[in-house]
Amino acid sequence: MELRVRFAETDQMRIAHHSAYVVWFEAARIEWLRDRGLRYRDLEDAGVSLAVQRIDIAYREAARFDDRLRVTTLLREVRSRRIRFTYGLERLDDAGSPRSLLATATTEHTPTGPDGRAVRLPDAWRDAMAGWVALGDPEFQGPA
Repeated sequence: MELRVRFAETDQMRIAHHSAYVVWFEAARIEWLRDRGLRYRDLEDAGVSLAVQRIDIAYREAARFDDRLRVTTLLREVRSRRIRFTYGLERLDDAGSPRSLLATATTEHTPTGPDGRAVRLPDAWRDAMAGWVALGDPEFQGPA
């Protein structure tokens, strides 16, 4: 997923606030699912949410106002009660080629019901997602 750093996401020095990265990773995760025919909205409508259980971000360089960025998302693990994604955030040049790796991240999610308690991920989702688990090393290295 590509995006540009918006002015509202920056401080007075036009550096993106660290909290914006969490939003960018969430947006990339939702798009990753949508691109594979899994609409998160449908999962929520069925009464299941993917609660964030853990998020680890390694910041390497600052993102700045109007930077063109790309978030690469990889599914690393899917189980009935746990899902893990990794992300790489790169700054792109004007031609769309990567210039530098700004951050890497890992998120872990637990499927939860309307009451907030852990539930099993619906079999259809787990089975579909299992075919997209990334094997081997990604182009970026997320936090341990």
